[in-house]
Order: sequence, then structure tokens, then C-alpha cells
Amino acid sequence: MKPAPFDYHRATSIDDAIAHLASGDAIVRPLAGGQSLVPMLNLRLAPVDKLVDLTRIAALRQTEERLDCIRYGALVTHAAFEDRRVPDASNGLMPFVGSQIAYRAVRTRGTIGGAIALADPAADWLTTIIALEAEIALAGPNGRRTMSGTDFATGPYMTAIGDAELIEAIIVPRRPNTERWGHYKVARKTGEYAESMAIALIDKALGKARLVVGATDGAPLVLERSSREIAAGNVGDSLAAVIRAELAESGRDFSPEKLLLHCTTAVRAVADSEKR
Repeated sequence: MKPAPFDYHRATSIDDAIAHLASGDAIVRPLAGGQSLVPMLNLRLAPVDKLVDLTRIAALRQTEERLDCIRYGALVTHAAFEDRRVPDASNGLMPFVGSQIAYRAVRTRGTIGGAIALADPAADWLTTIIALEAEIALAGPNGRRTMSGTDFATGPYMTAIGDAELIEAIIVPRRPNTERWGHYKVARKTGEYAESMAIALIDKALGKARLVVGATDGAPLVLERSSREIAAGNVGDSLAAVIRAELAESGRDFSPEKLLLHCTTAVRAVADSEKR
């Protein structure tokens, strides 16, 4: 199939893009890498009256290093992280995640901002930026604002992006050199979305840990109680029992099979951190 007819505008600046996104009653969508939106347009699953192409906006491709964080423009591609063409604030986690997304052809076009804006529960970047305690910089008709990645995703394919707003940048705090990360993802084959995903950040020197489980039926889950147990040195079957209980009490409608899968993924992410 081919998409239904729509108008097209190639934005020259962030303000120009916002002006065209605010088009009254029309359905207007921003276009970043297009790796998710274009197939949905072809299948006519995403109705649109106008596309606002962001790819020529230089400000959205810029990366800014600051003393305590790195600000990644929304149009930085997965491949740019994979190839380390942008500085890394994550001790290697972001380059690794970039390399695990779909196929190289997708990674050269797909962008971190576009992936996060879609908020697919099974996509890689949303779980990653929540694990890294990143912030999302948004720009819209009412000005600019910043919010935590944890608050950004409100459900599957649902975000806190307002009308005519777009993601301007992702701000990742520089992680301590003593922190180690673990990652584990379950997918049927390369290129498919994950059925379960977990990221563990563990800093034994500071006595801190953070465990996030993604590819659930909604936004990624930050397992606070399990994180405290990890920081306290809890391991093995004891830790698995805590993780399983916290997942079961999360309010999500996990089947017994999904509960076991997510628990196993989380335990293996913690174990993977020992290899770093």
C-alpha cells in the first residue's frame, strides 16, 4: 500500500517546525528518521494531513558537552552512538544500545528523539534513558520545558508531549566512572522488537543501583525495592524473589509466563554488569 495524500513541509528551524505543527484541526506529524512513521503511513495506520520534516534542522543534530551532562540533539542517529561519533556519558551503555537496534540500515536513519517520541514499550532507547536518569528537553508554542525521562512515557505509545511540541534534546547526566552496567534483551531474532528487556546500573563504590525493566505492557518499570536490594549486595535466588514480587505488585497485568520472563531478564541484566 501507499500512504494517503498529505501536505509536506521541510522545516528550516525549530520555531518554523513548531509553527507548522500548530496547524489547527489538521493532523500534523513531525518526521525525524522515519523508520517507524513511514511504514505506518504506507499501511495507513497513522492518518496525517501534513508531515513536517525535521531532518534539515541543524540544531536538532548538535551534541553539547557540559560539566555534569551531555545534551544530545533529538536527531542524533543510532549509528552515531554505535560508532562513537558523539561523546558518551554512560560508560559505554549508549554505544552498546545503539548497536543493538534493528539493522545497520535502520540505525543510520533512525534517531534517538524519534524513537523516544514513539514510546514503543519494546523499543530500546526509552528503557535506556530512564535507566540513565535522563531528562527530555521539549520545545513548543508555549516555550521550552524539561522533564524527567521517567515521567515522559505515560503508557504504550503515549507520552507527555503536548500539542505542537517536539523533542529538542535528551540530556544524560555523566555517570560515575565506578558504575557498571548490565543489559539483557529477549527477542525472537535480530531486528525484531524485544519481548523483554532490562538494564541494571550498579555502583558498588557508592552503594547505589538502578534496575529498569522494559518491553512490558506499558512504560518501563523502575524497580526501586529491587534496586535497593542490589545496592545492599543481595544476589542469587533471594534477589530473584524480590524482583519477581515487585513485578507482581507493579499493577501490570503480567501472565505467569511474562512474569517469569521479565524476572529472568532482570536477573540476567544484573549478572551481566559483573562482566563490565
